[in-house]
Amino acid sequence: MTVPATTPTTPATPSASATPTTPSASTTAAAGAAAPAAGAEALRPHAEDAFADELAALAAADDRPRPARWRMSPWAVATYLQGGVLPDGTVITPKYVGPRRLIEVAVTTLATDRALLLLGVPGTAKTWVSEHLAAAVSGDSTLLVQGTAGTPEEAVRYGWNYAQLLAHGPSRDALVPSPLMRAMSEGMTARVEELTRIPADVQDALITILSEKTLPVPELGQEVQAVRGFNLIATANDRDRGVNELSSALRRRFNTVVLPLPATPDEEVDIVSRRVDQIGRSLDLPAAPEGLAEIRRVVTVFRELRDGVSTDGRTKLKSPSGTLSTAEAISVVTNGLALAAHFGDGVLRPGDVAAGILGAVVRDPAADRVVWQEYLETVVRERDGWKDFYRACREVSA
Repeated sequence: MTVPATTPTTPATPSASATPTTPSASTTAAAGAAAPAAGAEALRPHAEDAFADELAALAAADDRPRPARWRMSPWAVATYLQGGVLPDGTVITPKYVGPRRLIEVAVTTLATDRALLLLGVPGTAKTWVSEHLAAAVSGDSTLLVQGTAGTPEEAVRYGWNYAQLLAHGPSRDALVPSPLMRAMSEGMTARVEELTRIPADVQDALITILSEKTLPVPELGQEVQAVRGFNLIATANDRDRGVNELSSALRRRFNTVVLPLPATPDEEVDIVSRRVDQIGRSLDLPAAPEGLAEIRRVVTVFRELRDGVSTDGRTKLKSPSGTLSTAEAISVVTNGLALAAHFGDGVLRPGDVAAGILGAVVRDPAADRVVWQEYLETVVRERDGWKDFYRACREVSA
């Protein structure tokens, strides 16, 4: 028996006609105290909310063919990710700075029956790209399974409302759909973050979903069939600890797109500046361009230690144990801006980023501290215009 794909699963709710009770004074006070928080602006809005105007403008200007249940055409999705200017003058800001062909391949994959695997070292914007792809394709980036070592199979397939289960036995009303089951039923894009952190036996629950496009519910003698528009975006890396290799059977169900680290220093500076500016606006921090020199310095330090050689190619360097990714550079600069705003004059200076860089580089207190000290003495100390930065780093390293 096949469960109709359009049948929603609605949790039981109290009847609207139930006799209301009079709230106590303490209940009323608590509700009043909670009201401002409920209406407050989200600290980190979902992509479809943060860029709603751009998505609406793109959809309105988009006259190209759209796959079933897509909010816009593949061309418009790629433009949303990479940025551009619409005929009416609307500027679409780039969400991903990198090779356009990678984004085109990723979008095209979602338009087929193949799932998409975004692979790369930590900090290469896999999650960021995944979220924005789902927002552009389906208008909803929240159908998400967050992979951890403790992710259960129920998070991928379905669970049960145990009160309903005990009272009435297995039934459709007692079933709690996973984000993937909802995406299958509604023809949406689901996301699985950190796929390689999920235990191997739970990973393999995806095989039937991706190959047969069905999700069996043996307790009910039923199955959920995916409707057109359904697809899956997964992200994974093989650099962190706690990684579970994907089986060859599962890997074959994906088209893999490898997201690289930024190719040039200018590209990485641009990425860090844009993202810091977005985060800074939400936190009322100073504008990032005021500290562009420090952003470039942070990026230079990270790239040199990551590559194991100074920018001029003259000095070989040891690399620390951490990844020193673009995401970590964004975090260092954002924290520096907060220091400058709350404990300085609002301008990003060497002393504001020194502690953050130290924390990012020195993950292993023994080995990484030696790497950092050698870098300070052989490269930073001798570089023109970096004396203030050298002194600030020496102070926080003492």
